[in-house]
Amino acid sequence: MRNLQEYKIHKQKLKEQLFTPRENCSVCTLSRRTCFCHLVKSFDSKVVFAILIHKLEIERKIATGTMSHLILKNSYLLPGCDYTDDEVVNQLIENPENHCVVLYPGKDSLNLSTENTKGIFPKDKRLVVFVVDGTWATARHTMRLSENLKTLPRISFDPRPSTFRIRKQPKLECCSTVEAIHRTIELLGDSQGFDTNSREHDNLLEVFDFMVETQIAMENEKGKL
Repeated sequence: MRNLQEYKIHKQKLKEQLFTPRENCSVCTLSRRTCFCHLVKSFDSKVVFAILIHKLEIERKIATGTMSHLILKNSYLLPGCDYTDDEVVNQLIENPENHCVVLYPGKDSLNLSTENTKGIFPKDKRLVVFVVDGTWATARHTMRLSENLKTLPRISFDPRPSTFRIRKQPKLECCSTVEAIHRTIELLGDSQGFDTNSREHDNLLEVFDFMVETQIAMENEKGKL
């Protein structure tokens, strides 16, 4: 009887923890339990990442574009869908001091995994990488609508299996935005003046892994109720 009573008390505590309204973090907007801000170690990758987050994606609790923005100094988080007339996007593109590219696969995309990245981008310009954040369907929609992005050169890399176990991916090699940004820094960071040997950029994956494990733990707890 004592074990049964302890189980009931434990079950009630879990219900209160999982299902009652709770204060959210003012920075990452997640609950105090899932907040990852204590792990964030912001760094300058020497590359400007402009994260184009789809309006449907920004409301998700597991939006890794938002996570990436909080970790990356000199980054932009721009919600929308059609960026043709987006003022910030166009200012970045039209700035003569910038060299802008889009991280997006395609037959004309420059594969960073196979190319020697040293010298492929102008040394006298700041590299700006536009990252389309969302599902593959919303990303294609954004690229189809955004006339200004169509004119930019594209970069990509050979895919690796994602560790994003809490979201179903259409293909094994599809990865999250934060994983894609980490891979991009890994491949071209040194050519832009960032020391990849410092492993500062691994904080992207550290925070991401914490979020994944926390969400899985919460789902498992719900399943035990």
